[in-house]
Amino acid sequence: MHKVLGVEHIAIAVKNAEKSVEIFTKLLGTPPYKEEIVESEGVKTIFFKVGNTKIELLEPLNEDSTIHKFIEKRGEGLHHIALAVENLAESLQVLQQDFQLIHQEPRKGADNKLIAFLHPKSTNKVLVELCSDE
Repeated sequence: MHKVLGVEHIAIAVKNAEKSVEIFTKLLGTPPYKEEIVESEGVKTIFFKVGNTKIELLEPLNEDSTIHKFIEKRGEGLHHIALAVENLAESLQVLQQDFQLIHQEPRKGADNKLIAFLHPKSTNKVLVELCSDE
């Protein structure tokens, strides 16, 4: 069964995390609650929480990072929307019938989540991340 629990976070690709933290701290009226390096993705993540919503800033760690490639091609800005699901493995099983999966199996992501992405070719050009608690 596939069950979406809500929007988990909205991710924004940034060139300079320090500058972006300053901007979003002023904009959201709160400092980030967590910073984390995800070596497997070549990215530094910084999370803000406002109400029930999280905003994730993504800064590439190197030129091989998909975030670096994204910024080079499209510039800074909205990268993906993440949906919290009840059971990620089950959701992938159900959704693979109608959507192109980037990840066939759940993998470890930031903020102690299991994650998998759906290809934007199958989701109206929106990169969608599915995530669940480990």
